[in-house]
Amino acid sequence: MKTAAAPISLDQLGWDPTFAGSLEALDQPDLVPARVVIEHNHLYRIHAADGERLAEVSGCLRHAATGPDTLPAVGDWVAVRVTPNAPNEQAAIRAVLPRRSCFSRKAAGDPTARQVVAANIDTVFLVSGLDGDLNTKRVERYLVAAAEGGVVPVIVLNKTDCCDAVDDAVASVQAIAPGVLVHATSCVERRGLDALASDLTPGRTVALLGSSGVGKSTIINCLLGADRQATRSVRERDRRGRHATVHRELLVRQEGGVIIDTPGMRELRLWDPGQALDSTFDDIDTLTQQCRYRDCRHRVEPGCAVQLAVAEGRLPNERLDNFHKLRNEQEALERRRDQLAQLTESRRTKAIHRTKRATRKLPNG
Repeated sequence: MKTAAAPISLDQLGWDPTFAGSLEALDQPDLVPARVVIEHNHLYRIHAADGERLAEVSGCLRHAATGPDTLPAVGDWVAVRVTPNAPNEQAAIRAVLPRRSCFSRKAAGDPTARQVVAANIDTVFLVSGLDGDLNTKRVERYLVAAAEGGVVPVIVLNKTDCCDAVDDAVASVQAIAPGVLVHATSCVERRGLDALASDLTPGRTVALLGSSGVGKSTIINCLLGADRQATRSVRERDRRGRHATVHRELLVRQEGGVIIDTPGMRELRLWDPGQALDSTFDDIDTLTQQCRYRDCRHRVEPGCAVQLAVAEGRLPNERLDNFHKLRNEQEALERRRDQLAQLTESRRTKAIHRTKRATRKLPNG
């Protein structure tokens, strides 16, 4: 277990009047603010005004939780009660303060559950490696998730020292992400890191997301100026990444700024893209306004401006294909949730009827 870190001011961690107002609204003067640093199975490491300590979710909060996404996640601001006589002065997390933003995905194996990857992020670095990892369709998926969570995305193309066509890679990403900053970096050659560091000012939080082996932990070590995070090389036989980070963790940079490291994602299943899908594919959304039918699906409908743009070479067919894939995924997820909601309601109604029948059979019932 890590030794207690020196106290860091809450302002450095991103505490501001908005969060302070949320804490005050709880009207419980004995609660103090803290930010979640690491999430273990049943314990959390939090950073309060007097330093780091362990904490666990109170029974009341766990009972009131409507899903895993309403429990604390790394980056969350929480209201805690410290028991002085408890081992290591362990704290109880009594509430999760309203999130300003978050990066989330569908929890594995459960279409009705959302997993919050990191909370209260100002900027998310979407990292791809230029050693064979770059996949523009995956980048589009990450951009939708960032828009859904209200997070400003920055695309990082890492390992330029392994690529002979960096400009082409940058151009391919800029084509699918107009208006999004794209940085080309190399930790080996110390290239492009100053541009990343400019986002790390006191009180601001940056999260790094991407597949295993793209160099997220190495970038973090460079930004921190110390080997804080473990790193592993990619497999030589297939250039596939290997997990170095095994849990999400919040790190404070001495020069200012907060960094959240995350394990590599093998897949990112969107939770509820909604309007984020249209904002990420704003070129398709703009063309939609010119379609003959308001509910055009952009497939075989006559007068489809989107299909016309593809035929005339103004819109890449691959981009439209990925848009369809993401929208189909969203609709399938919504259908599954509706089915489960109907099943839950049916079971609830049957339970009520059984209770009523049993009550009528009781003496004097």
